[in-house]
Amino acid sequence: MADILTPALGESVTEATIGKWTKKAGDAVKKDEVLVELETDKVSLEVVSPADGVLSEIKAPDGETVVPGAVLGVVTEGASAAPAAEAPRTEAKAAPAPEAAPAPEAAPAAVSGGSVAIMTPTMGESVAEGTMGTWLKKSGDTVARDEMLVEIETDKVAVEVAAPAAGVLTIDAETGSTVTPGQQIGSIAASGDVAAAAPAAAQAPATPAAAPTGSDAPHLSPAVQRVVTENRLDPKAIAATGPKGNITKADAMNAIGAAAAPSPAARPAAPAAPRADQPREERVKMTRLRQTIARRLKESQNTAAQLTTFNEVDMTNVMALRSQYKDAFEKRHGVKLGFMSFFTRAVVAALKEIPSVNAEIDGADIIYKNHYDIGVAVGTEKGLVVPVLRDADTLSLAGIEKGIAALGKAARDGDLTLDQLQGGTFTITNGGTYGSLMSTPILNAPQSGILGMHNIVQRPMAIDGQVVIRPMMYLALSYDHRLVDGKEAVTFLVRVKDLLEDPARALLDL
Repeated sequence: MADILTPALGESVTEATIGKWTKKAGDAVKKDEVLVELETDKVSLEVVSPADGVLSEIKAPDGETVVPGAVLGVVTEGASAAPAAEAPRTEAKAAPAPEAAPAPEAAPAAVSGGSVAIMTPTMGESVAEGTMGTWLKKSGDTVARDEMLVEIETDKVAVEVAAPAAGVLTIDAETGSTVTPGQQIGSIAASGDVAAAAPAAAQAPATPAAAPTGSDAPHLSPAVQRVVTENRLDPKAIAATGPKGNITKADAMNAIGAAAAPSPAARPAAPAAPRADQPREERVKMTRLRQTIARRLKESQNTAAQLTTFNEVDMTNVMALRSQYKDAFEKRHGVKLGFMSFFTRAVVAALKEIPSVNAEIDGADIIYKNHYDIGVAVGTEKGLVVPVLRDADTLSLAGIEKGIAALGKAARDGDLTLDQLQGGTFTITNGGTYGSLMSTPILNAPQSGILGMHNIVQRPMAIDGQVVIRPMMYLALSYDHRLVDGKEAVTFLVRVKDLLEDPARALLDL
């Protein structure tokens, strides 16, 4: 007999939680076959069989907490698995009701085809669980290999799960349930089982489809399918702009706006009575992303000594420079010249002069960052995300604009990776795109500074003894007063202001 032991879990990790066993007691196992996954607060570890034989005992069931060296189970070497006759009995349980009389034909197909498990994929470092989204198919439906089936939402990104094989789908984890990496969320009966599963599908109660499902209906990703379903859109009526002619989430969102705008012919129609078919209140469960945003912002407020200092910047010279060269810039670099590149360059220069704003507190230590990874806050339909522009100090204005445009598109399409959301040293948020005149942004912990941009407004200003109209923007710097003194914060913001009002200084490194 060979014990299955909990491996070393890494520095400072003292315990782990049992995920889901891939085998049950009595099953035959092979040496180095993955038997169970352990989850810690940092990583997930796979535990393999120490020998060929039979998993004779599971000592630590799913969900139990274990420590390094603990015995998880026992493998009896050289033993035989339970009689094979047990397999048909399991299939008989899953077979359709007695009305599906031709059982002799269905059983051989099920045995010969077998089934393929649909497992929750690894969702990234430090992501221990996710929430099942809406299945695009229902149990008993026929699916094709690599067809998108469901989207799993985590507190950072959404992960799409595709069919690992062609066949008939059986759903184990319903919409809204919590799942962990490596957990089985469904299975697909191989192509030989399609005939056996068809009667069960026929007996399922019919449900009205939210969108056309004919063979000529366009293929939709789970993110797009959710928008289409929730807003009752017709996929055939949506103009597709994605690669290979597929519909992107932006296409679906644009279609919502078009559908919401009433046509002239529709306007004379009598409006429905307000709230005639709606409750006065509606309770909706928060998404994981929204829960994480709420938790992290509150933690930031509770941890840091946050303070905000303000200034205003005259955008005349930046706007003139942008207006003069925007066409040539776009023709040369293939991207529009915006304000974010000027702000990013100014921020990086100011961070180099005031390094405490680019630092963070770790216990009793201060970590000074000698790299400049700038987080750019992006508002999406699911909530605020902050993808990171790496090594902004090494990028040209064109490189910054291209990087920010790519991050913004990935955020809106739900395609951001975990790596793109981690490791920022400073954040810029632009509330001016929504018309904000002034705000006090909350720190993106563990960072020590965040710059808030606002709306550009024509205001009368006193210049050299004369009142002139200038395009002005309020700037707000929120900072951690535990690390950044008021003098440093004000100096930082004044430096940003000077570089924006005279952009040639940034180009000349003055």
